[in-house]
Amino acid sequence: MLWFRRDLRLADLPALVAAAEVDGDVLACYVLDPRLKATGGSRRLQYLYDALRDLRESLDGRLLITRGDPVSRIPVLAAAVGASSVHVSEDFTPFGMRRDEQVRDALGDVELVATGSPYLVSPGRVTKGDGSPYKVFTPFFDAWRQHGWRPPAESGPRSAHWLDPADVAGKPGITDIPDAGVELDLPAGETAARRQWKQFVDDGLAGYAEDRNRPDLAATSRMSAHLKFGTIHPRTLAADLGRGKGAQAYLRELAFRDFYAAVVAEWPRSTWWNWNSTFDAIEVDDGPDAQRAFEAWKAGRTGFPIVDAGMRQLAETGFVHNRVRMIVASFLVKDLHLPWQWGARWFLDQLTDGDMANNQHGWQWAAGCGTDAAPYFRVFNPTTQGKKFDPAGVYVKRWVEELRDVASSVDVHNLDRDRPADYPEPIVDHAQERAEALRRYNSLRG
Repeated sequence: MLWFRRDLRLADLPALVAAAEVDGDVLACYVLDPRLKATGGSRRLQYLYDALRDLRESLDGRLLITRGDPVSRIPVLAAAVGASSVHVSEDFTPFGMRRDEQVRDALGDVELVATGSPYLVSPGRVTKGDGSPYKVFTPFFDAWRQHGWRPPAESGPRSAHWLDPADVAGKPGITDIPDAGVELDLPAGETAARRQWKQFVDDGLAGYAEDRNRPDLAATSRMSAHLKFGTIHPRTLAADLGRGKGAQAYLRELAFRDFYAAVVAEWPRSTWWNWNSTFDAIEVDDGPDAQRAFEAWKAGRTGFPIVDAGMRQLAETGFVHNRVRMIVASFLVKDLHLPWQWGARWFLDQLTDGDMANNQHGWQWAAGCGTDAAPYFRVFNPTTQGKKFDPAGVYVKRWVEELRDVASSVDVHNLDRDRPADYPEPIVDHAQERAEALRRYNSLRG
């Protein structure tokens, strides 16, 4: 029996290979856990449902969907097909590890077998010489490359004889795949992931190192949601990377993904608390004024064009360019002095690619309280960031409707007297708030 989770694909799936070796007949199943629906944003749910439909089609309909708590549903399914083992890809999130331990206990004599993971190198494999975990990315990256990873697993739709859900005794709890009623800006599922990756390798990989920080260009792979749901494995991506500058820059981003997963596995508390507990004492704003500032940030009405463009792109599409994620995060925590958790929670609600490890530790990097964090004194200036990475204002004008008619001779990132009447004035003075942020951060140093 093969229980799909964050591995909604058939290619390069070690758990499928392991299941087929044990049992000639394999039941493919997915459990719609109500807890995930309660905590997942609508776009993430839509991606999940669309990816499940793609997976079911690839299996010619032989994917059993059930709803409920996996702790009770998986043992029922295992008993219904007389499974000797249940095969999964290992989950290293705090929630996933707790769930799997409970399922393992509930299965009794039926073994829960974890093979492979969503990462190039699973958390806990890359450590210092004394076995302790890395806290800084650069030495982790060096050790990670030396450690290496396996080639893609040879698997696909014909790797097993798939049981038809209609033939499962009693058809226990079979349900259809729901729909979240949301339109995604890019198609979901394994078929779309492989097509999108091929197009990026052909058209975008060579220029990735030079252009990846430019939100005005279509210069990134947009593979993050596919990696989040495992519709493609990072090994598949790494196998197509050569030694070129763009390829090595992309490999480094895959290493960051593994690094943050390792950090969360080692310090699960850091998903919602400061990894560096010194920052627990940081002074943050609260009350009605703070809430109004937060709402302006969410709505893209701060009066800072690059910030507003990013937040509107997020709200409209469920995606925002990584450089812009850093800019809007810095603005929230260092210009508005709000807790990083507020922004992280909003991102998880809105993002299609919302991944607990990447999202939370990306925010802590911006806030200065995480592993390998940005120095606390680095406060992104949204005006200069906009000028540097969106020099002609193409990105800003794409997402901020009020600024589309600003003349090309005007610096859209520094409007001054050319600000349209329907576009808000800046809600803060960046220079003043930068000084205030540094005062608060310096107070932590005693």
